[in-house]
Amino acid sequence: MFAHVEGIIAEKGKDSMVIDVQGVGFLLSTSTTTLSNTPRVGDRCRLYTIMNVREDAIELFGFFDTEEKKMFERLRGVPGIGARTALQILSAMSARDLSLAIVSGDFGALLRVPGIGKKTAQRMITELRDKIDDADLTASVTVTVRDPAAGNAQSDAIAALLALGYSSSEAARAVSSVASESEDPNQLIYLALKRLGGG
Repeated sequence: MFAHVEGIIAEKGKDSMVIDVQGVGFLLSTSTTTLSNTPRVGDRCRLYTIMNVREDAIELFGFFDTEEKKMFERLRGVPGIGARTALQILSAMSARDLSLAIVSGDFGALLRVPGIGKKTAQRMITELRDKIDDADLTASVTVTVRDPAAGNAQSDAIAALLALGYSSSEAARAVSSVASESEDPNQLIYLALKRLGGG
């Protein structure tokens, strides 16, 4: 029903915002990622929205960008993950980092999300791996890899291969096949490229 809401930020809470649109206050549930990316109270803001109708309530969810909105919709399609859990996941990880974790099968990253156990993490990977496309993974990606201690080596290696033009499935398979050989992303990229080249 609502594609987006644009107006003045009237309030910011722990997991919600109120946007004043010509005197009408819209309460939107949001992730902490969206909260941190929006301006201060009193400033103008646009949030992309999804309306969820339940027997006892009508809820409006707001997202800073379309990538987060799209991931929220995908998460809600996974058995056992409702709207609140989807927001909790997106509060713990950005949409891009979540996409990388799913494609690379990074259970460790998913299990660090509060309330996500092994079964739910497995369902997320099984249900969503084939639904993640290259655009979800390549946003703001460069071939330069972070310090190994700063993030997941497999995710970084996959991101670098995507930036080089490989598809998400090719990159994920190649990195997964050499993941046990190194924990350094640069080394994983080298090994994966050899594998992709038939070496």
